[in-house]
Amino acid sequence: MVSIITPFFNAEKFLAESIESVLSQTYINWELLLIDDCSTDDSSVIAFSYAQMDARIKIITFTENKGAGIARNEGIKNASGNKIAFLDSDDRWKPQKLEVQLAFMERHSATVCYSSYALIKEDGTPLNIKIQALPILGYKKMLRANYIGNLTGIYDVQQLGKTFAPTLRKRQDWALWLDLVEKAGRAHGIQEVLAYYRVRKGSLSSIKWKMLRYNLDIYQKHLGYGFLKSHWFMLRFLGEQLLIKPLQTKKFKAKNKIV
Repeated sequence: MVSIITPFFNAEKFLAESIESVLSQTYINWELLLIDDCSTDDSSVIAFSYAQMDARIKIITFTENKGAGIARNEGIKNASGNKIAFLDSDDRWKPQKLEVQLAFMERHSATVCYSSYALIKEDGTPLNIKIQALPILGYKKMLRANYIGNLTGIYDVQQLGKTFAPTLRKRQDWALWLDLVEKAGRAHGIQEVLAYYRVRKGSLSSIKWKMLRYNLDIYQKHLGYGFLKSHWFMLRFLGEQLLIKPLQTKKFKAKNKIV
């Protein structure tokens, strides 16, 4: 079984789409853990309405806002599947996502797996841009920049054990996949687009320069690097982010409607 972790906070605009994309999966042996990070809108109403319709959907509710990282960790803690996947509340999967990925993992004996994904606008229309997955991703490459789209990643709990994100304010997903790639030795990337990442106006991930201080936290606080080493790695990160990583961004012709 695959445990799917979806934290949400005031996500009433997109949450139903994310849940529907899980319900539409051609692979049906999954559980969806929805972690309500103390929402004040109608997201919890939406979540509970789906949980009433499908027993595979489970709700965890926080009484105070704790952030996406702690919410994801609570999901991991309560997960009962032998594989764990992640889907943020404003993103969505293609219907064959789990089926394709699990078959790939079995075929290649992969314990960490991710895929290419496409970008969509806030209203769901395609941006005709995809982020191409590297076929093989090692730990040294992950130290330079995060190459795993969190919405595409799956890891094998039986082989690697439950792995949790650090309690950093931001970029916990990068830290989590860093630890997992180090454990696994490498991650396998599927070239096919299996998910859609929603680019929202004003979101932190859409304002790259504002993330620099959070990236530095990965080196200093999570990995424990000293001042000089951390800033050296930040220079390498900037070079990777500006010169190398853009090579994974590809233009492609997408349909007008996302299926």
